[in-house]
Amino acid sequence: MLIRMTSQRSNQFKEKLRNTPNKPGVYLMHDAFGQTLYVGKAKNLKKRISSYFQSSRKRHLAQPKIKAMIEIVHDIDYLCVDSESEALILESQLIKKYKPKYNTSLKDDKRFLLVQINPKEALPRFRLTRNKTYRYYRYYGPFPHSGSLRKTLNLMKKKFGILLHDASPKKIDEQNWRLFDDIRAEINELPNIVTEDAYRERVQKACAFLEGKTEEIIKDLHTQMMLHSEKQNFEKAGDCRDRIIAIQQTSRRTRKFERNLIGLISENESLECLKEALDLKAIPKIIECFDISHISGSFCVASMVRFTNGKRDKKNYRRYKIQSFTGNDDFKAMEEVVSRRYKRLVKEAKSLPDLIVIDGGIGQVHASIKALLKEGIEPPFLIGLAKKKETIVFSNGKDPLNLPYRNPALRLLRHLRDEAHYFANNFNADLRSKKIKESILDQFKGLGIVRKNKLINHFGSIDKIKKAKTEELTEIDGIGEKTASALLQFLNNENLT
Repeated sequence: MLIRMTSQRSNQFKEKLRNTPNKPGVYLMHDAFGQTLYVGKAKNLKKRISSYFQSSRKRHLAQPKIKAMIEIVHDIDYLCVDSESEALILESQLIKKYKPKYNTSLKDDKRFLLVQINPKEALPRFRLTRNKTYRYYRYYGPFPHSGSLRKTLNLMKKKFGILLHDASPKKIDEQNWRLFDDIRAEINELPNIVTEDAYRERVQKACAFLEGKTEEIIKDLHTQMMLHSEKQNFEKAGDCRDRIIAIQQTSRRTRKFERNLIGLISENESLECLKEALDLKAIPKIIECFDISHISGSFCVASMVRFTNGKRDKKNYRRYKIQSFTGNDDFKAMEEVVSRRYKRLVKEAKSLPDLIVIDGGIGQVHASIKALLKEGIEPPFLIGLAKKKETIVFSNGKDPLNLPYRNPALRLLRHLRDEAHYFANNFNADLRSKKIKESILDQFKGLGIVRKNKLINHFGSIDKIKKAKTEELTEIDGIGEKTASALLQFLNNENLT
């Protein structure tokens, strides 16, 4: 919901505040230009927001910083959540996103804890981290209560027999591992010696627990608590109670807050606004957006993202390497990728989107229309979004359109464009990273371009070459045992992570 405030802070504003719910949530204060001034969390949104504008609450206005901010507040957004924990997480994420002028805390890039698992480890361990560093790792969280999370992990270690970050398991034969140096109380009655398959079954159960399937353990702890209490063993009963509380606080991390630029307006409302703004005949249920990314003409790639009913449809995202030329030509690149995308859809007898959005101005729009007409495809409704002033450019000759910054239709278009931009840039970065890694082979003496290409083509990446065995490398024509051994030693001495 959007609360619009008058400069007189009139009774009309108080009337609107009466509709604000008495629920936990996060509120954002904006100036007249749509810039976010402040992000705050509240146990009770109605009481908290109202407190800023009640003359009796002089303690707020006594602070010069808050008084100055209130003077320029133009509107307020708020978002209800289910708990204070969710409000805490969302507040942190929005402060990092918008970097509001009047927020003094949480700008230091401190993040909540995540649980990280590397599925490629022989015996995956459960580690704590604050950043999602590796794409193929599994992450759970974020968790706002770090103390509760650590208690919960220790409980999981005992309950499921899993390894945490400080564990040093030892392989004792071809199939079996010893998890700990001795059979400790931490793993209860679970075997200390396990196979990789048996251990992974434990990991799956622990992961299910982190995903919220906690009922069985809580019920068991509650039974233990009652038994200890009946025996007047209150210390152990209290320990069970603390564990239950820790689990409940940990599991209340609930949903991921992937809030986007649409803000607090529903997807249906945003799509309806977009229909009206573009003068479309119907709501655009399927929207596809294109972006081009390159570094001075090198590693030129493109992305296509799809939104269905106003939401990201990631399974239908696509990325492309530009094939028709080398260099810096955004128009030509856009023409190629639009042609490839819709030529394929037509060939597969699939429906075209209701709306196509191009990241760029009239040049990119014309290139896209040219691509469709060349393929004999009747163009769907197609627009461009020029970054400088967020100008909407039409392909049908209609005058360019500039919507208000906080207009839901523009927010949706910007979210589309930013998603495509992010997806394209990530692909570009992946290619550059891969190229840098591949170039490490140039530093290995005695390996020419032919054998280098054979290795890359056979294994697919430097990481896979690095993990290969000597006999696997010798299967490549021209790679002997001596060269293979020296190459593995060279690669494993390099920092290629």
